[in-house]
Amino acid sequence: MTFSQLAAPGSPDPRASYGGPAEEWVGRVIQRGGQELKLEKLSDRLTTRLRQPSDLAALQEYLSPLAVRAVAAGQLVEWQVQPTALEATLEKARRHAGVRFASHVYYLSASPHSWIYLTAEITVQFAAATPEPYIEALLQALGLAIVQPLKGIPAAFVTEVTATAQENPIKLANRLICDPAVLVAEPNLVMAVDNFYHPRDDLYSQQWHLFHQGGPNLAPGSHMNVEAAWDITRGSRSVVIAITDDGFDLNHPDLQGMGKLVNPIDLQDQDAVPLPSHQDDSHGTAVAGLALGEENGTGIVGVAPGCALLPIRTTGFLDDATIEQLFDQAVQRGAAVISCSWSAAANAFALTLRQTNAIARAAREGRNGKGCVIVFAAGNANRPVSGTIQEAHWPQNALSGPTEWLSGFAIHPDVIAVSACTSLATKAAYSNWGDHVAVTAPSNNAPPSMALPQVGTVDTGPVITQFLPGLGMVTSDRGGVEGYGPGSYTTDFGGTSSSCPLVAGVAALMLSVNPTLTAAQVRQILQTTADKIVDPNPDPQLGLRYGTYDGRGHSPWFGYGKVNAFAAVREAQQLAVRGRSLRQAVTYQCQTPLTIPDYPAQAAISPLTVTETGAVVDLQTQVSVDHQFLGDLSLTLVAPNGTGVVIQTRILGRQRQLRQVYSLKTTPALIAMLGLEARGSWCLQVRDHAPGATGQLLSWQLRLGLG
Repeated sequence: MTFSQLAAPGSPDPRASYGGPAEEWVGRVIQRGGQELKLEKLSDRLTTRLRQPSDLAALQEYLSPLAVRAVAAGQLVEWQVQPTALEATLEKARRHAGVRFASHVYYLSASPHSWIYLTAEITVQFAAATPEPYIEALLQALGLAIVQPLKGIPAAFVTEVTATAQENPIKLANRLICDPAVLVAEPNLVMAVDNFYHPRDDLYSQQWHLFHQGGPNLAPGSHMNVEAAWDITRGSRSVVIAITDDGFDLNHPDLQGMGKLVNPIDLQDQDAVPLPSHQDDSHGTAVAGLALGEENGTGIVGVAPGCALLPIRTTGFLDDATIEQLFDQAVQRGAAVISCSWSAAANAFALTLRQTNAIARAAREGRNGKGCVIVFAAGNANRPVSGTIQEAHWPQNALSGPTEWLSGFAIHPDVIAVSACTSLATKAAYSNWGDHVAVTAPSNNAPPSMALPQVGTVDTGPVITQFLPGLGMVTSDRGGVEGYGPGSYTTDFGGTSSSCPLVAGVAALMLSVNPTLTAAQVRQILQTTADKIVDPNPDPQLGLRYGTYDGRGHSPWFGYGKVNAFAAVREAQQLAVRGRSLRQAVTYQCQTPLTIPDYPAQAAISPLTVTETGAVVDLQTQVSVDHQFLGDLSLTLVAPNGTGVVIQTRILGRQRQLRQVYSLKTTPALIAMLGLEARGSWCLQVRDHAPGATGQLLSWQLRLGLG
């Protein structure tokens, strides 16, 4: 049976969007989940399925490959050969008596690292009324045999390529899909498991704090499990992180990107260019990279690479007006998260009423009343954020006897105070601690460097002479000779200055999936989802053992535990779809059919006017569409304020009828509409992306839960 015989007259041609010759389309596209994905052949690989494992040795001698390995859990054997010998070797393999099946190895054009191996199976689903003789004739003509029916789905079968087949499963599946009786034709493909999203940035492998699989000075679970969180979100530009620090190299590639930089301000020079101006102004660049360094294929990547950066250069001094200006500017410029890796140069610094109020207002009134998430470094003195220590052995006797330690910023009730832990999942020697520590996050390990009662009197505290293992932090560095090192990156950044922006980045990921969270809810989720790391060893300086947890689940060294990015983001996402206070539910529907213009015309737009007021706390939409080729269409729901969410992408293939309900559970992207004002004009946009097929939006319904 030929291609033209399979394609029934008048049926939509699935090759229309390919743009190349028909026979090229047959061998270069796979059908998967209703999508058509373009393939390329690897130039030096083929695979075989053997009749018996014992046939391997003879086949290896026969083919003389460069390398051999088992793939697909041992079901297939991959052979590497010289590119010039690929086709000849493939033909030899197909002629060998020990080979049941031989094929090229492919990769996705849009994802070259995604290698694809073919099996001999194809899943085929026919229209419900297709006669059995027609099914049998069609499969037999292509050299396919039914292995078993697909349980639970009528007229669906797992088929296998037989010896009479003249083509590989990709081509056979594409010929099948051109028959109007065939709804689905999917080759059974094997692809290597890639559990979590993995950035391409070349220094990413050194950023152990994001994710690692062990190694020297790396304890299991000492990372923040960020890779798994990235499978949910890598951040949204609508979520802005304010980094308040000494200056920023805004020419650094990891602090750039479309929409990356928003509303910068320099409070020291009173302008909008917060660049470094002093030789030691390198801190802000490193801190910003840890929080949200851009994923651009080079250098490092931050916890929330998709979020936006609001750089605020501080004055370098603390007084009431400065603190008010700092937090007011962060709120006014749209910050969702405010990261502060600094403290007062004093062992005891209590906040004034004005300073306390400035932070409280940002935490409660920012983000349109939901509150800015404010994160502070706990400090690097190995002392309590609030408490008294019997001091001794300081150089020049700078501190001695009962000494009060107080960080007014870290103990503020609206602040998330972050301590530091190491790559060995232990306390960082310098990290401050106490009852007010909320969580801990990774950093380096080193002897303490004390916060001083008088700047310039002494630059170290009591000396620690023993070795303190732990890896440094890899992040962006100010370019040129004035940074921490000679290049644009540093590998040994540290202190609670590193831990703080990591938590800020996780908070931004949480708000990216659930913008309705209050600042207090973000803190609560960070604490309840944290990992309970334990350090039973005494502190090498003070001899204290605070590395375990009390009945509340709190540790003075680690707070409620080490932040787990995946657990926090997942909980934030799930909270968006449960536990909302529903005041009333309203339903609107449009029953007037609307013709969907064929490509390249504008989208069909069907409006519904909601008259009730209130914040959206739940929503679902039900859509009914008839179209000759639904794989051409995408559907977008648009709220009155212009927020649009694509609820249906082009994955419906040859299906002709769409009867679908889209809810927060089935379509998580709809979370972006929670909290929006319901009143106004909502609309459904239906866009055709390829010529040659037409149809109608028959009806749609919008159900809103209002709080």
